[in-house]
Amino acid sequence: MKLAEALAERAEATRRLEQLRARIVTNARYQEGEVPPEDAAELLGQAAEVLDTLETLIRRINRTNATVEFGSGTLTDALARRDVLRMRHSVITAAADAAAGSDDYGSGRQLRSELRVLSALPVKELRAQADGLARDIREVDTGIQQANWTVDLLD
Repeated sequence: MKLAEALAERAEATRRLEQLRARIVTNARYQEGEVPPEDAAELLGQAAEVLDTLETLIRRINRTNATVEFGSGTLTDALARRDVLRMRHSVITAAADAAAGSDDYGSGRQLRSELRVLSALPVKELRAQADGLARDIREVDTGIQQANWTVDLLD
């Protein structure tokens, strides 16, 4: 099995677990004299099976990511890099939006006597930095996706 297939399987198991959780909560209590639509205990058993599968998948995925060489490090290093690049992009974009007046406060004046709102940050430079970060994210993500489809999942 390829790493990408295991990642898709993990995502499906996570979705299935969330659906089971919602069904368990819905059927955990019922009124006296009525029968719940589903057996909550049976659903708990199904959830336990999904969790066991999920644990195995997560262990194998993590083991694979930690051993696969990627650039000057491992696939785990690349995933950390991508995550931090995304966070950095988010902060820079939020700063640029706020400095440009894209927030709820507005930046215009209605009367000449009102105080002007000025930008404390260089919007143009922040936008250029955000564009560079977006490019870096795409490059790292493309490499990760390529590795996911070429690397075999470890046991």
